[in-house]
Amino acid sequence: MNTVMTVKKGVVLAMALSAMMLSSAHALTVYTAGPGSLAKSLASGFEQQTGVKVTVFQATTGKVMARLEAEQANPQADVLISASWDTAEDLHQRGWLLPFASANADQVPANLKSADYIAQGVSALGIVWNSKSGTPEPKEWRDLTQPAFKDKVTTPDPALSGASLAGQIQYIMTLFLFGLTSGATVLTAQYWGKKDIDTIEKVLGLGMRAAVAVGLLFFLAAQLIPGQLMKIFTGDADVIREGISYLRIVSFSYVFMGITQTYLYIMRSVERVVVATVVYLCSLLCNIMINAVLIFGLFGMPALGVRGAAIGTLVSRLLEMLLVCLYSHFWNKEIKFRFRYFRKTEKVLTMDFLKYAFPVVLNEVLWGMGTAANTAILGHMGSSAVAANSVAQVARQLATVVTFGVSSAAAIYLGKTIGEKKMEHAKAYAHKFLVLSLLLGIAGGVVILTISPAVISLMALTPTAKEYLQFMFFVMSYFVIGQAVNTTLVVGVFRSGGDTRFGLILDMSTMWGCSILFGFLAAFVFHWSVPVVYMILMSDEIIKIPITLYRYRGYKWLKDVTRDAAGQRM
Repeated sequence: MNTVMTVKKGVVLAMALSAMMLSSAHALTVYTAGPGSLAKSLASGFEQQTGVKVTVFQATTGKVMARLEAEQANPQADVLISASWDTAEDLHQRGWLLPFASANADQVPANLKSADYIAQGVSALGIVWNSKSGTPEPKEWRDLTQPAFKDKVTTPDPALSGASLAGQIQYIMTLFLFGLTSGATVLTAQYWGKKDIDTIEKVLGLGMRAAVAVGLLFFLAAQLIPGQLMKIFTGDADVIREGISYLRIVSFSYVFMGITQTYLYIMRSVERVVVATVVYLCSLLCNIMINAVLIFGLFGMPALGVRGAAIGTLVSRLLEMLLVCLYSHFWNKEIKFRFRYFRKTEKVLTMDFLKYAFPVVLNEVLWGMGTAANTAILGHMGSSAVAANSVAQVARQLATVVTFGVSSAAAIYLGKTIGEKKMEHAKAYAHKFLVLSLLLGIAGGVVILTISPAVISLMALTPTAKEYLQFMFFVMSYFVIGQAVNTTLVVGVFRSGGDTRFGLILDMSTMWGCSILFGFLAAFVFHWSVPVVYMILMSDEIIKIPITLYRYRGYKWLKDVTRDAAGQRM
């Protein structure tokens, strides 16, 4: 990839429009194409300092200019903050601007200011051109209007960005659901070993009730305060608007998702794995077909864009739930979903469920927040660090995907064995899972080191980013070994015996109390280099190894958490 970059200067420009007389103003109207949060902050500060009321209209540059055109005969704006240098030049030529003196005018180069407008910041807007695309090399922005570039130019889409960020809400909900279902599988796997079907059905009812509650909570939040939720992730008004549209549609699927995920996780814990594969495959195919039709408007349907994607997701999740209901009612002859257990379950079993599920919920949320914190810290260390980390994270996920499957298998298999009261067998199986995870972790590390030179050479990164990535690959080569071992022990072995609090304590101490804390200090207090900061942030899995191995060898996790008919521990 060759990069051709042309620059439009003056990301933020301040201009005084001819409608205003600042000296006699009792109120000020500001039109801005900049971030809404920044505009509100500036307006609030100005009001406090001067006592002059400020009214802000915030929109895209196109919408702001359209409003100025419409109000030409009766101008309403006093100050314009634009993101386009061309806008300033155009308004200057029309004679729509008044002389304007900025407080920081002396700090601005002469070519970035005039008598009636001034640049408050500078950015570079680039054109990325593929030299092998067969298109001519663009020298200026106007070159992209030529026929050779028709349908070959891509720009950021607020709709896609909005949908992507709205998906973060679902990700947070998924962490809660995973915690709840993991707590449920602790019980169901052991009761499956005892062949206590009635108690498994009761746990299923408990899990369903908790999942529906979580789904409803996130649904109500998405319907009532979608804007506030989107503002957590972005301040871009266009992205927020599209995200709200997507969120309000897809949130209707949250309850469906909770029901499906809970049922299928519990089915896995009783060795009904195939049903999940079939359900998710059908859902995927449905989602792809509906998305194709509604996003692009095929077969005479309207092209709904991102709303079509939201509808596709909603329908596919409804299909998932319907398939689960059909399987439970017609084909699953052994374990049924009974509504009476959804409405009410024994107090003792409910307390057991909360005891094992609640620490897992907190653990998963803290872990998710921790990974986000790592990304945020590196995100403030420059674009090269961000680019390198994004590639390294993909390599990490690919290298460890198998080990996460091993940990799930360990939790189910060991839970069943403990429920059967075969404790020595459970110890032997745990050892085999540990060895397997170690071997898979080493294999993952070797793969990373082997492919890293080729990956780095193929990536269109800056030389600095490539240097960072090379070091990150080295760190990942041993990080995945630690992650494989720790995940198998904490998520698989320990949780199989009801030891769910240990993982929570471990992540709070090693991840938040060590790697994130010291990574933050290294980045923003001591201002150490990106490689050093990255190594510190990725140190938690290495710190965990001796602690998890000590816990494993003590066999405190090896417990039968089931109860007899009288409610007594077995």
